[in-house]
Amino acid sequence: MPRVLSTQLRSNPLTPRKRAPFARILLPLVLALQTPSLSAEPEERILPFHPGETLTYDLRWNFIHAGSAVLNVAPTAELNGIPAHRFVMTVRSSPFLDVFYKVRDRVEGYADLQMTRSLLYKNEQREGDYSRDVIVTFDWEKETAQFENRGERRNPIFVHPGTFDPLSISYYLRMQDLVTGRELRAPVTDGKRCVIGRVRVVGREEVKVPAGRFDTFLLEPVVGHLGGVFKRSQTSSVQIWIASDPQHIPVKVSGKAKLGSFSAVLVSVQFISK
Repeated sequence: MPRVLSTQLRSNPLTPRKRAPFARILLPLVLALQTPSLSAEPEERILPFHPGETLTYDLRWNFIHAGSAVLNVAPTAELNGIPAHRFVMTVRSSPFLDVFYKVRDRVEGYADLQMTRSLLYKNEQREGDYSRDVIVTFDWEKETAQFENRGERRNPIFVHPGTFDPLSISYYLRMQDLVTGRELRAPVTDGKRCVIGRVRVVGREEVKVPAGRFDTFLLEPVVGHLGGVFKRSQTSSVQIWIASDPQHIPVKVSGKAKLGSFSAVLVSVQFISK
């Protein structure tokens, strides 16, 4: 599940110096939501998602129920006169974890209606005593993105044509033609750097989760270029299961990093008719 959520979680409340990025452990993508991943140019841009779609996931870290994540396709927005898709992810820690480290995160990604690139990215993090309010703006005439946190701006960075933010990329992935053996590539940025992410379609599997039983494609992002909990670890890995039907809903994510194992499983799917 670019670093979508790069915050800290105490691995042991008795040792506050030992911390690990909370949401990056649990949703390295969400669904590659947190890691720069994937995508290739689709042959047809038929959208598999629509406003009103809400996906809810159960999050676990080292077999502990860590919280929940909700992905929502919000009504279209308008940015400087340009209509845009608006995607929202919220992450909330469980009541048990709230006692030690309360998490209330909200991420928003805006992409053009043709789903060819990102237009805006927001990341509001509230985790324990740590907080930040990130905004990444795009200047497509200059092909740059600029990172800002509470009024403090970094120098703009170059971004490739067709670059997406870490949240919108997961929806663009759902537009792809998934075929076993194919490798998908696409540029992704969190405003600090722009990378070419890669993901391999390694096979088909039937997966059972609380939301039901799904025939899925199994995807494996290449994590070698990622930082945070994946940095300098030979055993780090991420696997993503995406439904094989035309909607390509992410069903499950699991993986291993330096600080343990994590998973996100689909609990419910809701749609509001247009």
